[in-house]
Amino acid sequence: MTEHAPETNHTWEYEGYEPGGERLREALCTLGNGYMATRGAIPECTADAVHYPGTYAAGCYNRLTSTVAGRQVENEDMVNLPNWLPLRFRMYSPRGDTPWFTPDGGALREHRQHLDLRTGTLERTTRYEADGRVLAVRQVRLVHMGDPHIAALRTEFTAEGGWSGDIEVEAALDGSVTNSGVARYQQLDGRHLVHVNAGDGTADTMWLRCRTSTSDIRVGLAARTTADTGLVEAGTAHEPLRAVQHMRLRLSASEGARTVDKIVALYTSRDPAISDPLHAAIDAVGRAPSFPVLLESHRTAWRQLWRRADLDVPGEAGRILRLHLFHVLQTLSPHTAELDVGVPARGLHGEAYRGHVFWDELFVLPYLNLHLPEVSRALLLYRHRRLPRALNAARDAGRRGALYPWQSGSDGREETQQLHLNPRSGRWLPDHTHLQHHVGSAIAYNVWKYYEASGDSEFLHTKGAEMLTQIARFWADSATYDTDTGRYRILGVLGPDEYHDSYPGSPTPGLDDNAYTNVCASWVLTRALHVLRELPAPRRVELCERTGLDDAELALWEEVSRKLRVPFHAGVISQFEGYGDLAELDWEGYRARYGNIRRLDRILEAEGDTVNRYQASKQADVLMLGYLFSPPELAGVFRRLGYELDDATWSRTVDHYLHRTSHGSTLSGLVHGWVLSRVRREEAWAYVQEALEGDVADLQGGTTEEGIHLGAMAGTIDLVQRGLTGLETRSGALWLDPVPSPRFTEYGFSIRYQGHWGVQLRMCPGSLQISVPPSDMSPIDVRLPDRAVSVEPGDSAVLALGRP
Repeated sequence: MTEHAPETNHTWEYEGYEPGGERLREALCTLGNGYMATRGAIPECTADAVHYPGTYAAGCYNRLTSTVAGRQVENEDMVNLPNWLPLRFRMYSPRGDTPWFTPDGGALREHRQHLDLRTGTLERTTRYEADGRVLAVRQVRLVHMGDPHIAALRTEFTAEGGWSGDIEVEAALDGSVTNSGVARYQQLDGRHLVHVNAGDGTADTMWLRCRTSTSDIRVGLAARTTADTGLVEAGTAHEPLRAVQHMRLRLSASEGARTVDKIVALYTSRDPAISDPLHAAIDAVGRAPSFPVLLESHRTAWRQLWRRADLDVPGEAGRILRLHLFHVLQTLSPHTAELDVGVPARGLHGEAYRGHVFWDELFVLPYLNLHLPEVSRALLLYRHRRLPRALNAARDAGRRGALYPWQSGSDGREETQQLHLNPRSGRWLPDHTHLQHHVGSAIAYNVWKYYEASGDSEFLHTKGAEMLTQIARFWADSATYDTDTGRYRILGVLGPDEYHDSYPGSPTPGLDDNAYTNVCASWVLTRALHVLRELPAPRRVELCERTGLDDAELALWEEVSRKLRVPFHAGVISQFEGYGDLAELDWEGYRARYGNIRRLDRILEAEGDTVNRYQASKQADVLMLGYLFSPPELAGVFRRLGYELDDATWSRTVDHYLHRTSHGSTLSGLVHGWVLSRVRREEAWAYVQEALEGDVADLQGGTTEEGIHLGAMAGTIDLVQRGLTGLETRSGALWLDPVPSPRFTEYGFSIRYQGHWGVQLRMCPGSLQISVPPSDMSPIDVRLPDRAVSVEPGDSAVLALGRP
């Protein structure tokens, strides 16, 4: 078993209270279990300019219409559900006129937060002082990893300094919350919850129920709040939008701490095997054990999860990687395998991107495939269930096949906003990112990579083949033959860059022959043809009958896959046709004027200019090809297209875009680090470091507080898992080509590969160790650049690295 790092490498601590950084802390201290998550807000604080408590359930969306810039704009949001955290307290007064303690109320003397990654708990210690009396508060919070519907908060109150007296404690379930956590969305309607009602259950229990206004998702919460000793009186005093319970506790310095436990259950009408979410919540909270028992079972669930997912990387990088992994596992846990949800780009940690699903599974599934393949399968099923909607979208666009949306939510329709706000200029601008049709290629890529890692031929031969077929059909039907060049072209799309959405001066959005789009389309067509050839005959016949595939269409796929156009200029791959004709930007001048130019598009628009005029990218576009494919694979794809991509051309291409990218996305540093780790390893670390620190240091300037960047977090873990090891799962074998790294001289992790659980890999200077646990499975074939070995279950091998 992998040795665990010292306990300090599994903790994240914050000392003191910093109003300007609280929302960032709240995002990074979010606790979740794949079903729901709650931001790390202080329970006695409400949503304001400093704090933003938020609770989100995976897949819980609602649609509202707002008036923005004189237009009716419809948006679907992941809903901020009723806040279960509220627990405030004050010195007791018969008149009820003493102030409630809050960190910004002038009574704060000490504050510390401690996030324990290994146990999934958030501990907070605070000292308040009023009239010379010090009240010490210690809280432990969990969102149960074993029971996805349960959360709990233990609060210990201690009178310090020899005083005795009473305090008043108020616990609540707050249904007055709105979606208001992102400043850019303030003009959008954020009131998603309606018909909020509160009431009493059995002794010590209160409840709150509501529903979403248009999606009609019913939500039920119940809370059981109890005190161990010192209870003087208790009662409820519900308000129109809040369930409220009051307690009066007697504290004595000589008697130690008084403990208040708040145990909460949350259900929605999307949950299976219930008749009513409120009844389910009341029943669950009534049957829930005590806080210590819940804590122990929660720790057990996390211990089991870490056993399947942990990695052993030394130093500060390892500490950050564990934080990233922690948040990935909180968003996409084994519970996710039971849900109909996709990969929310900002996790369940905030409201940025409105909780939508983009292409981030492209960066998340490679990790999950080798640890939690059942979760990968569920995320692909989310896409398959929305295949009918994608078929309709293609048909509405005059195309055959499946056109998946750039932003997806509840039902798979296009959720990309019509307008977006530039906070620099205050102007609302048209949003054309729905033209990023390459999201379909990402889904196809994930289908194939999941199969290679898991060996799940049943999925590939049924739902996977169906998605591959319809995505390939869309690309073949989108390609236009150009008689002048003898090649097929894909016109009017956007690439991953996102800065460029039209040609300078053009009234029509879209670009022609985006290299990433065309190369990926060729790969999808080739892979779909391969899968169709390999399908068992009865299934191939059935698929062709259902979809109307015939030999003529397959012949077109073959031709298009070999003749899609890839533009070049100055000896490098062009991002799109005409890219080389764009002006060069004065990068140093803009850095000198603005400092941070990550969001160069906003800077130029505020100046009355447009990034469409320049050779400037927000993030990797052409270089994304170097993330998806190793250099030999990429050269093979280009050869099929009739182009020779040698090392020199790719190296020039990498250089060209390295100097013309502003890194306005957290994914940018990740992809550049990945590409460089494959071609110029000594330069990779600077970009890897940026990817590691993207959320921890909030390098994008105020975005992490709106929700962590899940793709970048998962991608950094996968960079260690696959990038530095050169690990690939293809042709029925594990391929390894490790990258020597002065930063990571020794590191290890375990994987789950085609039914083998707990395969241990450890990279050491000059060697690779692999151990396969005992089982009745077949041996694992391991391929290195210079040799192949077979490792039997129950055996280990130490493989010397370096070519003879």
